[in-house]
Amino acid sequence: MIKNLKGLFAAAMFVITAGSAHAQCAMQNTAFQPGEFLAYNLYYNWKFVWVKAGTASLSTVKSTYHGQPAYRSSLITRGNDRTDNMFVLRDTLTSYCTLNMEPLYYRKGAREGKRYNVDQVHYSYNNGRVLTRTSRKHTDGHVDSASKAYTSCVYDMLNIFMRARSFKTDSWKSGHVVNFSIVDGNGLTPARIQYYGKYYIKGDNGKKYRCLRLSYLEKEKGKFKEIARFYVTDDSNHIPVRLDMYLRFGSAKAYITQMKGNRSPVKTY
Repeated sequence: MIKNLKGLFAAAMFVITAGSAHAQCAMQNTAFQPGEFLAYNLYYNWKFVWVKAGTASLSTVKSTYHGQPAYRSSLITRGNDRTDNMFVLRDTLTSYCTLNMEPLYYRKGAREGKRYNVDQVHYSYNNGRVLTRTSRKHTDGHVDSASKAYTSCVYDMLNIFMRARSFKTDSWKSGHVVNFSIVDGNGLTPARIQYYGKYYIKGDNGKKYRCLRLSYLEKEKGKFKEIARFYVTDDSNHIPVRLDMYLRFGSAKAYITQMKGNRSPVKTY
């Protein structure tokens, strides 16, 4: 009897601690709902001139991952024929997370110029730890892979982008910083989001929105470097209206052209 009780107690503790890793990375989604679709025009800075270069879209649907209810978010960028002659850009990012926003899987297929890499991250949770299996497939076909365990939460770029939309920003002052760690096929990177106040931004749909300006930064060689700057609606949706991206070959901007399926009404000015 005592042996059986010990076994049951150990099993119960395993379930509790296994779930704690999930719990520590969970947060309530207050920003989006399944069926949301956002579309953008892309512009590149080419020799000091901004040219229309393609389109981008961000969509979220209700799905399952290994039988578990999940959100699936997809970010797709496509250059047009004009810019393909200068620089080929074909990026597809896919991220699965639980309904409580814990990351489950991430894939990024990136064709930038002659380079094509595929990053993947598989997440699992056990005994208070976050376990990741990462891989990066290079242009020449060889694959780098690794398995790591972390005692704190880690995220991929698309998951943290979706999570950030549910941040409570009412009390934020300019300069407010949120630190976290990003994992991809190349390993773990310290990163942060920094808030810089409110701005009015006009989309390519002819509408003007009051937005929060947020910067996404990653740590490189001991210093934080701005990777992207995004302007999100100053409401509970936090819909990205404009994104400024600093790429290897220069810079790009994305302006919203369409939003549908948003969770709450969006005010325009």
